[in-house]
Amino acid sequence: MLTPERHQIILDLVKNKGIIKLQELVAATKSSESTIRRDLIYLEEKNYIKRVHGGASPLQSKGKEPSMNEKSFKNLQEKKSIGQYAASLVEDGHCIYLDAGSTTFEMIPFLQGKDITVVTNGLMHIEALFQANIRAYLLGGMMKSNTRALIGSAALESLLRYRFDFCFLGANAIHPVYGYTTPDPEEALLKKTAMQLSNSCYVLADGSKFSEISFAKIEELEAANIIATNIGENEVAPYAKKTLIKVVTV
Repeated sequence: MLTPERHQIILDLVKNKGIIKLQELVAATKSSESTIRRDLIYLEEKNYIKRVHGGASPLQSKGKEPSMNEKSFKNLQEKKSIGQYAASLVEDGHCIYLDAGSTTFEMIPFLQGKDITVVTNGLMHIEALFQANIRAYLLGGMMKSNTRALIGSAALESLLRYRFDFCFLGANAIHPVYGYTTPDPEEALLKKTAMQLSNSCYVLADGSKFSEISFAKIEELEAANIIATNIGENEVAPYAKKTLIKVVTV
């Protein structure tokens, strides 16, 4: 099979199936693993696909943002493990900012029983915080119906009233050159401000967020003290040059 034909098969499979495993590509093209790995490296360099652990996935649209329902069921076990690690950093007396997002949401069950104060812009977070009997403040602002986050000038004004020991943030995309990005400029500003108001900042992100670039810049990689993630040790190397990486295993 000619190389262009093989590349087209790979692109068609990624487009139709989303995330696809290396072995599926080997079978579909009747090629060796080493050949497919070289193909994936080439196609990623050309910005046609994104390599992920054990396969490939489509590139994300820079302005597209999944709904909270979509995000909540994606990589759930990985998010729970990352959330448990992040919650273990929080001690009695801490005041923390909990960003709206599916991974930060998974922290809440592990915060139960701690004498802490939480500020959040996540509408979905509030009921869970109430059920966990955690003292919480909800920012004002405009409601984003798809992500159930509060954003805008009123949310920013509310946020500026507080100071935090830690902030825990999500990001739609993390890139070794372009840093943390998200589709919504207003939400990006809120995240950036939370970083500035906190003694320490932790970005919580499963492996699907890496090597991606979204529309609006949040901050450089160095702005976070730690990125907590589930990606493999070999994959963190470009990011570990600029900030600390905590690899959380499931």
